[in-house]
Amino acid sequence: MSRHLLERLRAIVGASQVLSEGDLSAWELDWRRRWRGHALAVVRPGSTAEVAAVVQACAEQGTAIVPQGGNTGLVGGGVPDASGTQVLLSLQRLNRIRAIDAANLTMTVEAGCVLQAAQAAAREAGQLLPLSLAAEGSCTIGGNLATNAGGTQVLRWGNARELCLGLEAVTANGEVWDGLTGLRKDNTGYDLRDLLIGSEGTLAIITAATLKLAPLPAATMTALAACTTLADAVALLQQARARLGAGLTGFEVMNAFSLALVATHFPALPQPLRGAPWTVLLELSDIDGEAAARQRLEALLGDALEQGCVTDAAVAESIAQARALWHLRESIPLAQAEEGLNVKHDIALPVSAVPAYVEATDALLQRHFPGVRLVNFGHLGDGNLHYNVQAPAGQDGAAFLREHEHAINALVFDALVPHGGSFSAEHGIGALKRDELAARKHPVALAMMRAIKRALDPQNLLNPGRVL
Repeated sequence: MSRHLLERLRAIVGASQVLSEGDLSAWELDWRRRWRGHALAVVRPGSTAEVAAVVQACAEQGTAIVPQGGNTGLVGGGVPDASGTQVLLSLQRLNRIRAIDAANLTMTVEAGCVLQAAQAAAREAGQLLPLSLAAEGSCTIGGNLATNAGGTQVLRWGNARELCLGLEAVTANGEVWDGLTGLRKDNTGYDLRDLLIGSEGTLAIITAATLKLAPLPAATMTALAACTTLADAVALLQQARARLGAGLTGFEVMNAFSLALVATHFPALPQPLRGAPWTVLLELSDIDGEAAARQRLEALLGDALEQGCVTDAAVAESIAQARALWHLRESIPLAQAEEGLNVKHDIALPVSAVPAYVEATDALLQRHFPGVRLVNFGHLGDGNLHYNVQAPAGQDGAAFLREHEHAINALVFDALVPHGGSFSAEHGIGALKRDELAARKHPVALAMMRAIKRALDPQNLLNPGRVL
């Protein structure tokens, strides 16, 4: 049966695009190097029609499919299991920019288009694609939508869901749904677009999307601000929202240890405010030009210094300096990886609850796991923290992860409950958090989700074992 299926797949996409031998680790090993699978074959279609034909062939044989974009996921949702029976469907060849409609402020791109390439195409057309995240040089639009990616500009533009107007997708039986639309108002029944966004390839395979664009800002200013406490950072956020309004497009927070890791592993990166308990990265995008933007940002920081919620600040003087500040923030996950395996968390809270949660949970972790090092950074502007736990200095990270991950997760996630928080903000569920979802999601919600899965994928062939 497998041989017959492989022959059929080669006939559909070409023999060179069906890989079943040699080193397939680029597709079978996840970015965190925690999940390694073994695929029956890696299949690389070059068009939506080929995706549909591949899915139809697999459906007829009862063969499971694991869709994959840039393989930058963090929850084990985009690599095959170890059975050697699943087809890994790579969408990277579907990488075309189909259209840009400047008057409608939209662009239509294929699922395998790298986010950075889509951003560049929009910029060349004088527009802005607001989605931005650390993996934008390798993550793809399809993966961004399948996981409802967040990133650094959610407080202004929203998650990937808010930036998508329409989808094209292939169903579990190989039919193509053409829902590509540039309409901002279309109340014609159930919103299938929103159903598929965030479903992690378990309901259908996204092959293209129509995305919202925005006018390019006249100027973008970036700054760092040092705060003594997280409460001070929240106070600064409130002031920034009130005074900068929609111009506030970035508000990231980094604790001292996260930046210390960057200093250790990437010493060439400048850190103007090294040593602060908390460092905030702010970004202002202004329509009135650089002088006006600088004046507004410096006035905000000057008043915050006088009030005491900021102890020091530095405003980037050039585009290169601004990029360096963002590079500092985006290097934290890389520095963590260099330091060793760690217990990662992607949590969400009401912004007002963040300081109390962090203070109490820090204390609990130190009490139960003495010496752990807390790498706390993320998108304070929308209440999303990457609240990670590194092994005590000198301990083996892999051994610490194996021994303590479950107990640490329970502590961190249980502490979210009184605040109405979520244990998964932007990374998705995948395989890593599937059991947590089953234990923590409301039973009625789980029943509805399972009913949708059965209806759209009755054979359970699309990314089985993920989410549910």
